[in-house]
Amino acid sequence: MRPSHTFFIVSALLFVCGVGFVVVAARAPRMTPSPVDVPLAPVASVRHIMRGIVDPAATIVFGAVSTTVTAAGTEEKAPHTAEEWDVVVNSAAALAEAGNMLRMGSRAVDRGDWLVMSRKLTDAGTAALKAAEARDAKGVFASGEAIYQACDSCHSKYERTQ
Repeated sequence: MRPSHTFFIVSALLFVCGVGFVVVAARAPRMTPSPVDVPLAPVASVRHIMRGIVDPAATIVFGAVSTTVTAAGTEEKAPHTAEEWDVVVNSAAALAEAGNMLRMGSRAVDRGDWLVMSRKLTDAGTAALKAAEARDAKGVFASGEAIYQACDSCHSKYERTQ
């Protein structure tokens, strides 16, 4: 076979393959970013998160386990049913996620203490979550201190009076 025929055949094959690629590419669905690829945009303000998520969730976790000593005796309070434990589990999960939300986008007041303190809320909420999932009343009670410290340290530096 002569070299000119070989070049012609190779050129024709490359041309046909190129046209094939163009046709396939034109028929392929347009790639749109999946929801995972879309950057997150904060919607709620810090105040919304505090009033709508953190305050109610912390109230439930704090009130879930207690010991009251009176003249009549000692009263122990803890969740007993699966439904009661689920309320504590959900509230602890909300606290942990609220800490994540506080670090997101424009909510982060600064890149220093705010991020550290918000992470402490996530860690404290996660500890409460694990204890509640394990139906460990003492663990839930102990997690209350970490939640309180996370909230109090942040509020002492950042709480606004508005």
